[in-house]
Amino acid sequence: MTPVVARTREELAEARSRIDGTLAFVPTMGALHEGHLSLMRQARRSADAVAVSIFVNPLQFGPDEDFDRYPRTFDTDLEACAAEGVDFVFAPTRAVMYPSEPQVTISSGPMGEIVEGAARPGHFDGMLTVVLKLLNLVRPDVAVFGEKDAQQLAMIRRMVADLDVPVEVAGAPTVREPDGLALSSRNRYLSPAERRTAVALSRALHAGADAAAEGPEAVLGAANAVLDKAATADPPLLLDYLVLVDPATFSTISGPRTGPAVLAVAGRVGATHLIDNVSLQLGKEH
Repeated sequence: MTPVVARTREELAEARSRIDGTLAFVPTMGALHEGHLSLMRQARRSADAVAVSIFVNPLQFGPDEDFDRYPRTFDTDLEACAAEGVDFVFAPTRAVMYPSEPQVTISSGPMGEIVEGAARPGHFDGMLTVVLKLLNLVRPDVAVFGEKDAQQLAMIRRMVADLDVPVEVAGAPTVREPDGLALSSRNRYLSPAERRTAVALSRALHAGADAAAEGPEAVLGAANAVLDKAATADPPLLLDYLVLVDPATFSTISGPRTGPAVLAVAGRVGATHLIDNVSLQLGKEH
């Protein structure tokens, strides 16, 4: 059955009022793929009903980023939501989400200025602002986000805790292509040659994770060895960052350390910006 589509705040309030029991929510920017569908399935296991939003948020794109060319595939997205049994879809326009130019927005703080935030200034401010607005409008009991965007997930959890937002935030594992490339709506930008180069991101993470028992220096060394080779490929991978960070704060880990960590990487192949990460346990064998 095709989900109810709410395009205005009034239609959203009506759709929300018809939900009996608990509601799980999956915010998206559309161009849905198997990774998004896995979030919907986790949402279904978490609550009585599922809502999805589809909105390409202009606040989280920088002036030189791909807002205008970001894929917009609403009809096929709605079919995917129907196949997953989604109860309603919130698909607002920019004017519905931002009736006037926002004057008060969320600041991501120091955590939003490091790692991906350093590569994309202002990105996390825009992301947190729209997520908070969506949570306030949809009023879910649970919100599900992908672990592929590990820093985003950590920041949403921090925002919810710091601002006492009454929602449970759940993470869902990264879904990968058979060759290891993390699923992303931006993968469709890649040419066959660019895609072959891009797989180095996941291979670097795998090499780093394999060295986790030997400590941070070994992790970074193993991952960098893969990325150095990819930098000379045709086309090359242009590395934005490779960092080993604390999972909760995304502060850099250095020196001897044991315990959980996230190895995060980002780079550009052609004009496409890609990110990936892996969770690992330093100082312990897998």
